[in-house]
Amino acid sequence: TEQMRAAAGVAAPVADSGSNVGKAVEDPLKIIIAGAPASGKGTQCEIIKDNYGLVHLSTGDMLRAAVADQTEVGKLAKEFMDSGKLVPDDVIIGVVKDRLDQSDCKKSGWLLDGFPRTPAQADALAAAGVSADCFLFLNVPDEVLVERVVGRRTDPVTGKIYHMTFSPPDDEEILARLEQRSDDTEEKVKVRLEQFHANVDAVKGSYTEISVDIDGTSSPADVSKAVDAGIKAKAPAKA
Repeated sequence: TEQMRAAAGVAAPVADSGSNVGKAVEDPLKIIIAGAPASGKGTQCEIIKDNYGLVHLSTGDMLRAAVADQTEVGKLAKEFMDSGKLVPDDVIIGVVKDRLDQSDCKKSGWLLDGFPRTPAQADALAAAGVSADCFLFLNVPDEVLVERVVGRRTDPVTGKIYHMTFSPPDDEEILARLEQRSDDTEEKVKVRLEQFHANVDAVKGSYTEISVDIDGTSSPADVSKAVDAGIKAKAPAKA
């Protein structure tokens, strides 16, 4: 059942040990989390957000919000996005810095999801004065990640995610209409993993003092316990 949850990206119920939800502090908790595609990062982000009351931030969400709000960096980002180009690091850093300066992040703390992705982004983030208390890395072997990704299917009607090995649907009608994302093939996921590995070690090198490696092959509940222990080890005064 836990494998099924991990494969489908569903959070397991986790006991709240000393939750920080609703607590406003002068120097709130700041976390960066990294993990390859299908490492279970999304599940852990939800649990961390709920347990610690942090603002969960991904670059995609921040970029879309900046564009919608028509901020200066948002307008810049839109120009690149509309022309199908990658948004350059300096613009992304501007978007991230603006978002971290907003009152909810300053009051509640933040969870930066999957950013920085490259050493250049890590350096630029530091140069912009952004520092974290803890860098969490979900460590899962490539062969496990490939199995998790290649078996994923989506129900186009409900949007629910299934896994052909760990959590297939019981209903034949649902099974017949399941779709596989075009980039969820073994060939494409291996390319994504190569790109991820090319950068992640160098990014971790920027956060050596606050880095915590987590075994991401365990059940979501066990991974969450390890995450909790890592946060408490690196930021005991805030966790």
